Amino acid sequence: MSAVADDAVDLVVTSPPYPMIEMWDEQFAGQSDAVATALAEGDGERAFEAMHGLLDGVWREVARVLTPGGIAAVVVGDATRSLGDHFRVYPNHARVTEAFGSLGFDPLPDVLWRKPTNGAAKFMGSGMVPPNAYVTLEHEYVLLFRNGPSGRSFEPGAPRRYESAYFWEERNRWFSDVWTDVRGARQARDDARDVGVVGPGVERETEDEAARASDSDGDGNGDGGAAAPDPDVPEPRRAGAGTGERDRTAAYPVEIPYRLISMYSLYGDTVLDPFVGTGTTAVAAMLAGRDSVGYELDPDVLAELDARVDGVRDRSRRVVEDRLAAHRAFVASQRADGTTFEYAADHYDFPVRTRQERAIRFRVVEDVTRTDEGYRLRHEPV
Repeated sequence: MSAVADDAVDLVVTSPPYPMIEMWDEQFAGQSDAVATALAEGDGERAFEAMHGLLDGVWREVARVLTPGGIAAVVVGDATRSLGDHFRVYPNHARVTEAFGSLGFDPLPDVLWRKPTNGAAKFMGSGMVPPNAYVTLEHEYVLLFRNGPSGRSFEPGAPRRYESAYFWEERNRWFSDVWTDVRGARQARDDARDVGVVGPGVERETEDEAARASDSDGDGNGDGGAAAPDPDVPEPRRAGAGTGERDRTAAYPVEIPYRLISMYSLYGDTVLDPFVGTGTTAVAAMLAGRDSVGYELDPDVLAELDARVDGVRDRSRRVVEDRLAAHRAFVASQRADGTTFEYAADHYDFPVRTRQERAIRFRVVEDVTRTDEGYRLRHEPV
């Protein structure tokens, strides 16, 4: 990622292709003879390590470009797979954690994202008789790593930091270690379903050339994963399957990067996604008022970002309206239960629970311009 300077990125939010998920075999094998050979020979353990060897090169670049104290958030799921007669789980989350630890990152408490997408069958294997059935994987991990021993520092009372605050009730939901309120998207690209920051999105991934960037404030500064298939249950229907790049899409809804960006960055920060895909993290950064930069190997997949950006102006208003409406409903509910609020928001006509929320101020996209490098956006406070 040579176009990105050392320490130039404030946050990384990404979901790489998941090693040992069959839909990514071709891409991994195309970049590594070791992967292709191991898969051809049915050696799952060797293929798993060779695939992660490719991802390790990306993580090394993440370590170079991420600012000291910055957070890297990696959304990844484990894989279950049969090669020959050998069925096992491949623990992608553990291998990614090991890779970041070797680069000097401190692991932070992670999030278990539970996203039921399977049908009625809740097992794999031998049906109703023990002992050879297996648990069905219905969760992914949001792995969180800090670049160094301490967090970022800011001057006392920094306006940009306090305007970027989230609501007390959002904090309680977002900083839970289990997320059950975000469902995975279906395995197809159809932006008609990709509406609202709290609803399912459509997405997907790859790796490291053809940079695209968005500039949230006009100052010139600068998606992947799939549910593991059940080896003993018919493959779930996948819209677009058999159509080439379309059946390499995966379930990474916009709510996930939007939430992470809101949790771990400030207005105007730069967010990196080294696996851009159709641009889910980039769209989330636009909605959240952050700059973004990303890399993608497949220009056909990346081209879908243009259509998604066309709707980002209206979508940003819906996102803010939804958050404001949800807070007002929370206030009404709390008051009905007898709660008294001590603090009033500086910019809005409602109270807030804590002093740190008083300066909260939402921004919406007012203008989007395409540039040679990507997109330039102008945000305005609501």
